[in-house]
Amino acid sequence: MKPDVSVVIPTFKRPDRVRRAVNSVLAQKGYHALIEIVVLDNDPQGSARDVVNALASSTRGAIVYGHEPEPGVANARNAALSLAQGKLIVFLDDDEVATEGWLKSLLEVQSQTNADLVFGPVRGTVEGDVAHKDYIEARFTREGPEQSGLIDQYYGCGNSLLKRAKFFNDAPVFDASKNETGGEDDALFSHAQAHGAVIAWAANALVFEEIMPDRATLSFSLAKAFAFGQGPTQTCWQHRKIFGVLYWMGVGLGQLLAFGGLYLGKRLVGAKGQADTLDRAIQGLGKLFWFKGLEPRFYGESAL
Repeated sequence: MKPDVSVVIPTFKRPDRVRRAVNSVLAQKGYHALIEIVVLDNDPQGSARDVVNALASSTRGAIVYGHEPEPGVANARNAALSLAQGKLIVFLDDDEVATEGWLKSLLEVQSQTNADLVFGPVRGTVEGDVAHKDYIEARFTREGPEQSGLIDQYYGCGNSLLKRAKFFNDAPVFDASKNETGGEDDALFSHAQAHGAVIAWAANALVFEEIMPDRATLSFSLAKAFAFGQGPTQTCWQHRKIFGVLYWMGVGLGQLLAFGGLYLGKRLVGAKGQADTLDRAIQGLGKLFWFKGLEPRFYGESAL
């Protein structure tokens, strides 16, 4: 019997983390659907194979292991979708741990709204005492409305549900040109939204994102801020909205000048909130310098 829902967990060189992610899915309560868990290992060496096979042999739940040796975030997601059999696809990142009512909330909101896309909140967490901890945790945190319901914006792929029909069924679903930079989800979701996709928010579908030590740094968060800033300008260019490109570049210039000046003032007097202000300035810089080839590279070959 085919599953109703495929919970997809792409992973890259994080066998211990993916174990936690899978166990959090196995611990879900209150949902009424036949599910499978698809773990797609994007490490050329297949580092998650033993962990996933051990989990599969110790539970009654359907756990599928897949291996895509060609590194790349879009490659991993596309390979997972080729294995997944559910009409509903739920994405959980390998560094995310779902709360026990997470899946129930996503499925209830999708059923109530018939949404093509459903997103839930993410709370970033850093272990130990690190510099700029509050800023870094906030950078990995996703917030939305207090109540579940329809929304008019999309978020990233981690902690999302896709209704496969209409928008997300034709392979390859994710753009392989985004393998190293990310943004493959933004490109897909913006296209779907432009063509009428219904988007919803599941306020109780909370996951915790455990920020890895190599990412719990100011430099990494600022690189993500630059990439985040590039997003709206790149999306307008993707749809050839020239006036939109010019608009976002203008917004970026204003951000850079206003927050860049404010950051210099805060740094001069030693005021609090320097990292947050610098983040806003760097986002503005990204809106200005959005061109192909200037994207920071976080995944694929760059991560080996």
